[in-house]
Amino acid sequence: MKRILVVVLVMSFLLGACGAPQGIEVNEAWARPAVQGENGAIYFVIRNHGREADELTGVSSDVADAVEMHESKMDGDVMQMHQLASVPLDADAEITFEPGGLHIMLVGMKRVLKIGDEVEVTLHFKNFEDIHVMVPVKEAPASADH
Repeated sequence: MKRILVVVLVMSFLLGACGAPQGIEVNEAWARPAVQGENGAIYFVIRNHGREADELTGVSSDVADAVEMHESKMDGDVMQMHQLASVPLDADAEITFEPGGLHIMLVGMKRVLKIGDEVEVTLHFKNFEDIHVMVPVKEAPASADH
């Protein structure tokens, strides 16, 4: 009887571990429409399922002259935007890049981005492998205020 109980417990643990997401995932990605020569923006949610903290160290794409991580914050009555060198990502945590907060700035668009297009971007992490994401170009959701 003890042997059966041990087998059941071990199998339960193994099956539970198989279903648990590992590493870092990117969801809910979208980009605003943009005009060639102007700036664009990309938003998404990063989820670190790991037990170790990590850091988003950069983002790259061939659709713009430069790709930068920015954060917008209110300073009194004025919205200030600052470029970030990196974004820390705690273990088992989620960070949302959204209008009016963290976002990816596409500086100097090399082409027009219209609704229905997709943009390929690569997220670079300090410890985790690069993540390639196809980002659809969409109208800003009604909740977007940036």
